[in-house]
Amino acid sequence: PALRRLSHHLLAHYQKGTRPVRDWRTTTNVAIDLMVYAILSVDEKNQVLTTYIWYRQHWTDEFLQWDPARFDNLTQISLPVESIWVPDILINEFVDVGKSPHVPYVYVSHHGEVQNLKPIQVMTACSLDIYNFPFDVQNCSLTFTSWLHHIRDINLSLWRQPELVKFDRSVFMNQGEWELLYVLSHFQEFSVKSSDSYAEMKFYVVIRRRPLFYTVSLLLPSIFLMVMDIVGFYLPPHSGERVSFKITLLLGYSVFLIIVSDTLPATAVGTPLIGIYFVVCMALLVISLTETILIVRLVHKQDLQPHVPEWVKHLLLERATILLCIRDRKKFSQSRMQSLDTSRQVENNDSTAKLTPYVCEDPRECGAVGGTRSPLAIAGRTEGSAALQEVLREATAIRQLLEKREEFRDVAREWLQVGYVLDVLLFRVYLAAVLAYSITLGTLWSVWRDA
Repeated sequence: PALRRLSHHLLAHYQKGTRPVRDWRTTTNVAIDLMVYAILSVDEKNQVLTTYIWYRQHWTDEFLQWDPARFDNLTQISLPVESIWVPDILINEFVDVGKSPHVPYVYVSHHGEVQNLKPIQVMTACSLDIYNFPFDVQNCSLTFTSWLHHIRDINLSLWRQPELVKFDRSVFMNQGEWELLYVLSHFQEFSVKSSDSYAEMKFYVVIRRRPLFYTVSLLLPSIFLMVMDIVGFYLPPHSGERVSFKITLLLGYSVFLIIVSDTLPATAVGTPLIGIYFVVCMALLVISLTETILIVRLVHKQDLQPHVPEWVKHLLLERATILLCIRDRKKFSQSRMQSLDTSRQVENNDSTAKLTPYVCEDPRECGAVGGTRSPLAIAGRTEGSAALQEVLREATAIRQLLEKREEFRDVAREWLQVGYVLDVLLFRVYLAAVLAYSITLGTLWSVWRDA
């Protein structure tokens, strides 16, 4: 048969140990091509990328040429790869031998052109940048070069045009976590310490992570907890429920971070921005809890506190209410005026009580004033005066107690007003910080996503 006769004709005196050129000065040109089939895994901790590629190469073997007319017009034949010379082209970034299927044959045309097509599972070292996680884009290189032969013996070239290689996704399976953006190709000469130059063909595989899963499982729960923390400011500050509510949120966020810690990529080089985001959110929750404790401290136990200083009243109850556009600032000023009127009324009543003379209830007793008084009348008036003095002392004590209680109420009311105004002020500052931080991160991630 023609196939058997041709195979015997080509391999009978073939020497696979030498480069297949008749003149040793002739350079063997190897054209290579690459198509990415799948992204199997990206190991951020060990900085390893595992891909599955379809690799093709062809070269001209001057000792594998024949006349098709002598062999039944046969122009192409498959030969065992172990029986002919194959260039020693390897990938520099190899870190482990992948589970690649073995293809035992190559195609040879009658012009001596040998085509070697094979799939390769490539485990290569790659410098992975996870700072933009989960909106990161990775650029990993695959460098094909001859490990032994310099450029005068083996030269490399690209099989197809660079534009065709760049956007070729015809065989790529894109149902995984990563999507293929493009494959760039670049040829260069490489030499070490002025030695012979080697030909290198670099392929840059640019991939991008699909962020939907991480957005739903990482970002949205954190955003929801931060929104609930902001909503918690609408709880009354004089009640203790706000403190317990914010402590519960802080504990819940701590549990959330423990759960998602295994999902975040870990490297010894740097920390992803989303990890910094979680830490800042935790710090904001702690600041919110601290602010709540401060406000609750102001509005509770006012009986043990002195009067609000005048400069605090001027800054918070007058200036701050106007600056913050608080609608109840008139109530604050009216309550202050009412407290002043109450104190003035108490002083007037006290002076009136001091100036009012003794009033006689019995007219006969009043008629006897200034004249001659009997001993019985004098004795009765003395006993009545003692009882009346006792009643006056009791009334004075009750009045002082009521005045003291009213003073405590005024102090409590003033500190409560200060606490409310300070709570509104700190809440707006906190809200502005959260909004600025969220807008900054959203802008960065959107820019990275659309880059």
